[in-house]
Amino acid sequence: MTLAQHYTHFRVADRLLLTGHSHQAWPDVAREGLLEAYDDAALAVDQKWERAFARADRVRDGVRSLLGDPNAEIALGASAHELVVRFLSALDLRARPRVVTTDGEFHSARRQLDRLAEAGIEVVKVPTQPVATLSERLAAAVDRRTATVVASSVLFETSQVVPDLRIVADACARHGAELLVDAYHQLGVVPLSLDAAGLAHAWVVGGGYKYLQLGEGNCFLRLPAHAVGLRPVVTGWYAEFGDLEHAAPGTVSYAVGAAGFAGSTYDPSSHYRASRVLDFFAEQGLTPPRLREISLHQRGLLAQAFDDLDLPDHVVTRDRETPADGFGGFLTLFAPEAATLQAALATRGVLTDSRGPHLRFGPAPYLTDDQLRAAMAALGEVGTSA
Repeated sequence: MTLAQHYTHFRVADRLLLTGHSHQAWPDVAREGLLEAYDDAALAVDQKWERAFARADRVRDGVRSLLGDPNAEIALGASAHELVVRFLSALDLRARPRVVTTDGEFHSARRQLDRLAEAGIEVVKVPTQPVATLSERLAAAVDRRTATVVASSVLFETSQVVPDLRIVADACARHGAELLVDAYHQLGVVPLSLDAAGLAHAWVVGGGYKYLQLGEGNCFLRLPAHAVGLRPVVTGWYAEFGDLEHAAPGTVSYAVGAAGFAGSTYDPSSHYRASRVLDFFAEQGLTPPRLREISLHQRGLLAQAFDDLDLPDHVVTRDRETPADGFGGFLTLFAPEAATLQAALATRGVLTDSRGPHLRFGPAPYLTDDQLRAAMAALGEVGTSA
């Protein structure tokens, strides 16, 4: 039996969905989770929240497993952006008005940091290339005025894994700055252990919209142990839940740990969907090591199939210097007319993605080798006529 049989509503066996770096198909159990959310609301009305919170706890447990951090404090949010904003609002940007980041961050952080720069915060953007020295260059940019470093563990445009982020973590520790790692493009394709990576003291943001098939509304912020006592300025009334007995009179009170970074009333259906998908992954043996094995095979197959096309480099080419294990879950091709190629592929039933000169092929575990070869053969057709 193939994995595709569990994705009948998305018809993955009949479609060439190479959008795996963004919106993967959802297994059929995800739909069952959404129906369960409706049924719980219909049955219990406002008393549904105890049931909903149990689904949220399942999502937190799933995140802890993916991070290799079984005791992690995990705050949940509908988007990575809202969690990044809460994190930034907990920092003393008046005393440390400097943020270090890269020029290759996803838009959630990129746009917000650009706006902070307009408001007077010094935002230093370190070039991502060459990625082999990115961590060293980020670390060198940290000083005593730096509030935080915001950097991805896998770059969203090129799929390159950023090596040695522990170097950045060490520099932040020396200068009293915080490190926020965006692991959105790592989880589900590249195993992560925070301790082994030297990131035990880092904040980590990510979500399940991409490789984990959890759908929208399933983002998280992992708090390091030293975050206890931080009070985000952007805060919702759920952050009042929990143990508040130590709150100082006349101050806005916060719950202890990740609960202090909570928002407010939310749509719990996302967690119902996610909890069913997390259980499905466990049942199918789709563990981080297994997902990495599948990813390396699929990306390698796509890369070889692309090379076999022998298309002119001025039309489309790829990074052949970075080793296979230096990439995340998708194949980035470089093409001046990437958007045109993407549109032409779509007319042939191959759904990909493009950003600027980057044409991205994102495989997923439910796709077969023959489907991947067919998708790349379609690029050969459109690339030849380009």
